[in-house]
Amino acid sequence: MTTPDDPMARILAAAGLAKEPAPPADDPLAAALAAAGLADAKPGVPVAPEPRFEVVEEVEVVERELGRWPAGAATGLGSLPGTDPRAAAELVAGELPLLPHLPELPARGVGADPVGRAAGMLVDLAVEVVPTGWRVTARPGRDHRRAVDLLRADLDAFDEACDRTRPDWVKVQVVGPWTLAAEVELAAGHRVLTDRGAAREFAASLTEGLSAHVAEVAARTGAQVVVQLDEPRLAAVVAGSLPTASGYGTVRAVPEPDAQDALRELITALDVPVVVRVPGDRPPLALLREVGASGLAVDATQRSISGDTAVPAALDAVGEVWDAGLPLFLGLVPTRDPGRPLETAELARRAYDLADRLGFDRVRLGELAVPTPAGGLARSTPEWSRRAMELCRDLAHAFQDPDELPPDP
Repeated sequence: MTTPDDPMARILAAAGLAKEPAPPADDPLAAALAAAGLADAKPGVPVAPEPRFEVVEEVEVVERELGRWPAGAATGLGSLPGTDPRAAAELVAGELPLLPHLPELPARGVGADPVGRAAGMLVDLAVEVVPTGWRVTARPGRDHRRAVDLLRADLDAFDEACDRTRPDWVKVQVVGPWTLAAEVELAAGHRVLTDRGAAREFAASLTEGLSAHVAEVAARTGAQVVVQLDEPRLAAVVAGSLPTASGYGTVRAVPEPDAQDALRELITALDVPVVVRVPGDRPPLALLREVGASGLAVDATQRSISGDTAVPAALDAVGEVWDAGLPLFLGLVPTRDPGRPLETAELARRAYDLADRLGFDRVRLGELAVPTPAGGLARSTPEWSRRAMELCRDLAHAFQDPDELPPDP
């Protein structure tokens, strides 16, 4: 082994034939350089910077693939006549096998109505019935418990009916956060909507309760779940046209971005396909396109988008929804018996005409449209509610193969 003062070692090192001998242990400069990680540095020779390695945590980007209900599906919008949940569930499961919906039977009274049903899902918030409607209360009472019990009975009946048909997909309906905030009162008698903090609290509570409901439906039926958010008050909420408690004024309008944000947060939290339904002749489709919904529901019998009375602006709004790839739950079947025979071809031509006007090939209706009744069937007869579901199912088949129907007269 050579020593630091070995002349031969220094000559070999200078010729590049050996490593530079280590500096004497008592050399203070060498010790300082070694401590700084520069032991190989030489006076007058620049030192290349040490390569830097940054450890970057790999973030997995997960696309939100929620799937979609089967092609050729038809469904109902929720309510049915009668008070027997088992009979209603068996009817829906039998007539709409690809996408049966959890029936709603408002004829049973308090707690079976749409607002009471949604209020019964709230977490850590309680409501009761007063002469003017549903109102926030300190703790759950008889009315709140009744809403919870009725929903439980409906789910038991639906579970039993689905156990026989084993659908891959099912649908549930609930009043959305803005309609709920517009319909439920604070303790002082004003709409929850008048207190934006309270409205946010209601939306968060509904989201938590609805998430639990969806999870239970999925676990019991073994099916994937579609949620239908009903927002009949949304247009009035953003227009600022809802009357105050006194009736002498209107509730301040909710800006459209705020309305979108609340819906988007709820839809994202549910992590299942959500269809938003806003009944009426001029639903705010432009607002709803941007909330992350998997589809929108419209009444296709409305004058603004049907027949000779169709309005170009309303047709354009529908076309933009389809251009964005969003399916429409098309309400085509009357909610009440028209008093004359009604055939599939007559109803299908309304949808074909809509597709023709908007420049969409009719065969695309199979992927872009799910036929439904024009509204809830609570006020129809049991006979017509069954016939309405049959027509919806036949329309779904017609959308899959438009050439099977007789030509237009």
